[in-house]
Amino acid sequence: MNEQQHLQTLSDIKRIMERSSRFISLSGLSGIWAGLSGLGGAWIAYSWLNSYYAAWDARGGYSDADYASLRLRLMLLAAGVLLVALAGGAYFTWRRARRNGLPIWDATSRKVLVNIGIPLAAGGLFILGLIYNNQVSLIAPSCLVFYGLALVNASKYTLTDIRYLGLAEIALGILNIFLLRRGIYFWTLGFGVLHIVYGMVMWWKYERKTREIAN
Repeated sequence: MNEQQHLQTLSDIKRIMERSSRFISLSGLSGIWAGLSGLGGAWIAYSWLNSYYAAWDARGGYSDADYASLRLRLMLLAAGVLLVALAGGAYFTWRRARRNGLPIWDATSRKVLVNIGIPLAAGGLFILGLIYNNQVSLIAPSCLVFYGLALVNASKYTLTDIRYLGLAEIALGILNIFLLRRGIYFWTLGFGVLHIVYGMVMWWKYERKTREIAN
């Protein structure tokens, strides 16, 4: 066995070990889908906020009923956007795993789910506390920070590029704390634009060559 064959063997072993220890079936298209979902949700929320403040100006004052209605609609919208993003992400990840002949549910994917789920669950309860205490201006930065922490925590068991997305989300959330009442813009940037950029980079790095080889 010559030196070139030795190097190829070592490369194959490294690839097998990486596949066994990291969940590498995440698709860049999942990130793009999540970003588009976030942008769509942000656009709807922005139109609702404009209508709410226009009605406020028209009646010349604040209304508890209108505020409660707006808050409920925004909460349902956020839940709907999350479900749409998760559904699309699961589909594109499943499709990539099937194309590469990899399992989508194994010990590594369970580790990813646990490590991303704990910060998200803590963040969800924290945000419910903010809503209960009517601290709505802190919701957007809290979403960004806890989501970023979840990504960083899960990056130990999947592609390391996710760590950089997580750090960017955390940085946006912290900046938003110093610029309160601009949450809709930070939300759009963090959950919309950053996801699309991340998804495009991931697709270019990990999926473009696979498609070219397949064709």
